[in-house]
Amino acid sequence: MPSRTRRAALSLTAFLATCAVAGQFLNGRVNAQTASDESTLRDSLHQFTDVYSVVEQNYAEPLNSETVDKVVYDGAIPGMLHVLDPHSNFYDPKAYAQMREDQRGHYYGVGMHIQSQPDKAGVIHTTVADTFENSPAHKAGIRPGDVIVSINGASMAGKDSLAISNILKGPKGTHAAIAMQREGHDQPIVFDVVRDDIPRPSVDLAYFVKPGIGYIHVTQFMETTSHEVQDALTKFGPDLQGLLIDLRGNPGGLLTEAVGMSDKFLKKGDIVVSQKGRAFPDQVYRASRGEQDDRRFPIVVLVNRNTASAAEIVSGALQDHDRALIVGETTFGKGLVQTVFQIADNTGLALTTYHYYTPSGRLIQRDYNGVSLYDYYYVRADAKPADKTNTEVKLTDSGRTVYGGGGITPDEKIEQPRSNPFELNLLQHTAFFNFTKHYLAHRDIQPNFTVDDAVLNDFKAYLKSEKIDYTDADFTTNLDWLKSNIKGSLFVSEFGATEGLHAMMDSDPQVAKALTFMPEAQALEQNALKKQQQQQASLR
Repeated sequence: MPSRTRRAALSLTAFLATCAVAGQFLNGRVNAQTASDESTLRDSLHQFTDVYSVVEQNYAEPLNSETVDKVVYDGAIPGMLHVLDPHSNFYDPKAYAQMREDQRGHYYGVGMHIQSQPDKAGVIHTTVADTFENSPAHKAGIRPGDVIVSINGASMAGKDSLAISNILKGPKGTHAAIAMQREGHDQPIVFDVVRDDIPRPSVDLAYFVKPGIGYIHVTQFMETTSHEVQDALTKFGPDLQGLLIDLRGNPGGLLTEAVGMSDKFLKKGDIVVSQKGRAFPDQVYRASRGEQDDRRFPIVVLVNRNTASAAEIVSGALQDHDRALIVGETTFGKGLVQTVFQIADNTGLALTTYHYYTPSGRLIQRDYNGVSLYDYYYVRADAKPADKTNTEVKLTDSGRTVYGGGGITPDEKIEQPRSNPFELNLLQHTAFFNFTKHYLAHRDIQPNFTVDDAVLNDFKAYLKSEKIDYTDADFTTNLDWLKSNIKGSLFVSEFGATEGLHAMMDSDPQVAKALTFMPEAQALEQNALKKQQQQQASLR
């Protein structure tokens, strides 16, 4: 069988297998299907293969393997799934492998993010965005802004960042000779990097943001998340008097890890989340061990519009059980649970099989009927109001009113700062990233580095050299933001992504505002304990 035909057959097999799995859940269990249902499904599949056959034989251009993949992987299967709901999804072999890598939380490679970026002439190069702290790339001295010229003597010209990323991955202990073009150097610099196990922590920051107040930033929920959260709590030790959990931009992940993280802060037996579906029995997940620390410290959880799915499970559970004060913006509103099925040819189908509900019974999923995918993700309407007109109204354990109807409504609002035209202009020109390459070309910085007037003057000179307009008033009005971004970018390059993020977070206005609500979180905790004691007394 010719390779093109074989590839087409594999793609079509993946499509038919996807239809079979999806059909089981559209019509309930297979053995519950009527003869009419099965006949209709067979007719629909037959119609698809007839259409594909006509296209393959008569289309103006021959269908090569790449085109076939696009027709099936990017067209037929996603089109079918997105008719059902916005979150059922199909993973082609590359995407499926990447998803499994993300869930595991580690891979073998050199430890850096790379991206495609045009130079001044418009030529696309693959550039280092950042390196992971203590990774082989970081230890070798590779910096953000370095342009990848060749790997093991083979030119990388014309290759996209995904292809180069796959080349950089490989067995532990193998060498990669990476030639980099760096600003300030006439010739490429060759780095001999030894591939290693690269951890991808979901808790990328955990430190005392103030005396006695711990800060944990959770990026997503993968196989190691609950253990990482426990490690952070252990590191804080007996000095921990309050905790800020940052879930902004957290897209979710593994349900089991959301339950495991919630378990750290709730009482044994507390409901974390309930799942209700059609093809599987309903499930209730509870805290299996409960909070092990006898001390009861206040918790503030910071969320935003892009806090979704598993991150909403944690937020909803801690809010409903009065264990944390939720602050920030109303969350995304993803209350659909996907089960991932491995399909033919190393592909995967993430199919919605359940709706999830918070302990108080709130369904967090936003209405997506009659809404385009673009509007659902990017232009989405606000959630239902937090007042009596909202029918998704429930009570917490202590009797507080909470609202659903499209995400977790925070107890206290903290708006996302909006960028002004000056800030947007600098970001569009990647001014901080490019200034960092210029500034560090012939100098190093130390951990006690601060952005003083001399650094600001260098930054102004750089903007002038790149013909990026600004006024003195722009600098005066946005001084704190400028210093934060300059320092963060320099620290990413010199000390790694973690230290850069740390530097940025120290001056984050939403974090600063969230910390001011720690007394309210303390009062919530005390009131919840009082209610609990009263309930226990009434049972005696």
